Amino acid sequence: MNATALAARLLAERPRPRGVSGWRHAHWLAVGTVCLGAFLGQLDASVVALVYPALGRHFDAGFAAVEWVSLAYLLVLVALLAPIGWLSDLVGRKTMYIGGFAVFGLSSLGAGFAGGLGILVACRAVQAVGAAMMQANSVALVARGVPGHAMRRALGIQAAAQGLGLALGPSLGGLLVEHADWRWVFWVNVPIAVFGILAGRYLLPRTRDCRAPAVPKPRAPGARTPGARMPGARTGRARRPAPREARFDLPGMLLLTGSTTALLLALSAASGLPLPGWAVAVLLPAAGVLALALVRQERRAARPILAPGLVNTPGVRSGLVVALIGYLLLFCPLVIGPVLLTGAGAPVGRAGLLVTVLPAAFAVAATVGGALLPRGWSEVARCRAGALLAGLGLLLFALLPLSGPGPAVAAPLLLAGYGLGLLLPANNALVMRAIPAECSAVGGGMVNMARSLGTALGTALPVLGVHLAGAESGGRTVLLVLAGVAVAAVPLTRQAAVRR
Repeated sequence: MNATALAARLLAERPRPRGVSGWRHAHWLAVGTVCLGAFLGQLDASVVALVYPALGRHFDAGFAAVEWVSLAYLLVLVALLAPIGWLSDLVGRKTMYIGGFAVFGLSSLGAGFAGGLGILVACRAVQAVGAAMMQANSVALVARGVPGHAMRRALGIQAAAQGLGLALGPSLGGLLVEHADWRWVFWVNVPIAVFGILAGRYLLPRTRDCRAPAVPKPRAPGARTPGARMPGARTGRARRPAPREARFDLPGMLLLTGSTTALLLALSAASGLPLPGWAVAVLLPAAGVLALALVRQERRAARPILAPGLVNTPGVRSGLVVALIGYLLLFCPLVIGPVLLTGAGAPVGRAGLLVTVLPAAFAVAATVGGALLPRGWSEVARCRAGALLAGLGLLLFALLPLSGPGPAVAAPLLLAGYGLGLLLPANNALVMRAIPAECSAVGGGMVNMARSLGTALGTALPVLGVHLAGAESGGRTVLLVLAGVAVAAVPLTRQAAVRR
């Protein structure tokens, strides 16, 4: 068997067993499989924050170096979501999704056995490849495998699975570090990935028909093929060649990755990463130059990953900024909270449980939080109320003593998480309403990129604050700044005209 035949066999999507595909509720099995990948991706994004101190002690590395265990994951995820979505249309989304579980599981196994911090960061980058293979196909798999009347409910269940993974990450990470070892934070992904491969193989519908093309019937000698030109016949008007499919915007992806990497490296260098002294002076201008080159590239690309026309649509630009701010406010406390709580004398397990209150409240508010609001409130009103509540919660968490009883410490995080659960879904709805229906896929990709960039900044900025002012004062200063940023997001939320 040659390489081409082997690759075709590996990439071929097999149909589900007849007993599964013939069941009238089989689409919910597919939704459960997609939820498994959504849960695993968000769990791994939030679980690592509790491992920073243990990794620093084990590898004898500073906070600025250890944070790249998360930043490498986020950067690769931002870079690969769009190209993997494009590649999945060619290979098959079921094949790509199952392959994501395999890549994620193998890299998690390698991360647990990593003998150096550089190897661990490399394994995390490979993990992000697997996560991108799952995240880029999850919504499309739900849309293909679920009937229209159940679509909204299925997408809501998938969002709840993401929130559950995000909520369980800090508590699970704290318990594993305190009672086992930091390596189990990565090894716990392996059995989930194996189960996901089996579930995807037998429960997901086929997304690409790999049957051989039909063989044309033989024709009698001398018979003319329909549409063929006889020798010597005049051709008349020249036929216009068929338009070529727009290629993927590879230069745009490279410029986006380069600009964000340069910015985060500059922040890490300022946070104590052992780089030459001139690194910040070079990396910051480099990030600006690459960002300007990205804008120029996107204006002339046939299929841009960041459409300038959509960004300039009223309500879209400010909505993307609010999405970035929202995830900055969500992930920054997940990094700085354990530092402050353990500094106040709390065990790692208790710190993880307390920090879990924030993403748990976010998940609950994102699904049913609107029931506590007046029925006539618009999306703009929900955004502004959510931003104010998030700012108030972060302000209280920065000012109140952290050595008090658990409910008193958790209450500000509960308030902040509830506010973010109101803010982000309503803001995403405003953005998508302002985008034309034929551009919804590009618009959704831009929202995901804004979310990922906010998550990356939410990981880098706390480390900078701790490096400049110490764990206690630096962490509280970062929280005070975040409270101000939340208030600044209030005037950015606005109602845009719905684009038909």
